[in-house]
Formats: sequence, C-alpha cells, structure tokens
Amino acid sequence: MSPPKILTAEFTLSVHRRADLPPPGRPEAAFLGRSNVGKSSLINTLLGRKRLVRTSSRPGCTRGLNFFLINGKWYFVDLPGYGYAAVSWQVREGWGPLIMDYLLARPSLKAVVFLQDPRRLPGEEELFLWEKLRGRGLPVLPVLTKADKVKSGERRRHLEAIAAGLSPFQLQKEDFLWFSALTQEGRERLWRALLGHLEGKGT
Repeated sequence: MSPPKILTAEFTLSVHRRADLPPPGRPEAAFLGRSNVGKSSLINTLLGRKRLVRTSSRPGCTRGLNFFLINGKWYFVDLPGYGYAAVSWQVREGWGPLIMDYLLARPSLKAVVFLQDPRRLPGEEELFLWEKLRGRGLPVLPVLTKADKVKSGERRRHLEAIAAGLSPFQLQKEDFLWFSALTQEGRERLWRALLGHLEGKGT
C-alpha cells in the first residue's frame, strides 16, 4: 500500500475544551509525544508540506488539540506535548483531562502515533500513557523520531533499551518504526500502517 496522494491538507480548528471537539465522524489519527520530540515535523513530512504544522525549537508550543483535515477524509490530530516543566502547571492541568478524555473516549479515534526520541528512555509519563491506551485497546504505532541523529551502528542498542523500558507492554523490536523528517526514512511504512487503521483494514 503506497502513501496516498495528498490533494488537500488544511488546519480546521484548535480545541481547548471538551465542548469544542467536532462531532465524531471522519476517522482520526492522533500524534502523541513529549515536547520537542518532532511531532510537527513528522506530520509535515507525512503530508508533504513544509509549514502546514508550525514547528518550533521552543518546547510547549502546541497549546490545544489541533485538527488537520486530510483529503477531506481523515483528521490528523496534533496533541500538546507533555513533560515540559516551563509550561505552567495550571495550563498543563487544563490539558490533561481534555487529552485523556480524547484519547480514551473519542469514538472516531482509530490509531495513536506515539513518538519517542530514541536517545531518551521511556519515563513515567510514557508508561502511564501506554497503559491507558492499551487498556482502551487502541492501536498504538511506536515511532522513533530524529533517526538521522542516531548512527546506524547505535540503533540496535537504543532500540533494545527502549523496548526494555516498555517491557510491560511486550513490544517486539519490529513494532518500532524509525522516522526522519530530514531524510524521509519511515514515511512510506508509517503511511501504510496509518491507512490500515484509517481505512478500517488495521488489526
């Protein structure tokens, strides 16, 4: 299954309250990860757009659930990053219930792309989120970002360490996908996985 031709990709809304979520309908894929893990760059690369999703070197830039309508068929949902201490606790506490409600109860959510920097071991936040997502039974696609920053000879060591850190969830090494926005490594494979779920053909 080849990546689709992206005819249209448009930002539609940013949600800050449950009441503002659009009515469930079109299939959705959510993008989840620690602040500054490369979510915006990954989405732009998937869509073949340079600046559809704003990128920033400053963590904590995304402040709402940002919905992007793709080809008039699916939504990509860019979730706020977690784990950035400089963002006020009041703001983060406001995000938490909204994000968890979306992840655990949204009927049109078909898959979660969980981004992980391969140079950083999973922490308490990752373990908590994996447990919640597995509890719901959602398909979770673990993606190791910034692959171009990891030498090929070091990949196995990083992958084994991350798989060990997520050992309660019994992930296999082949479950992880390396991705680089710079070289586009992993773009086709991630699209195949996403289409399987967005088109209702995933397991």
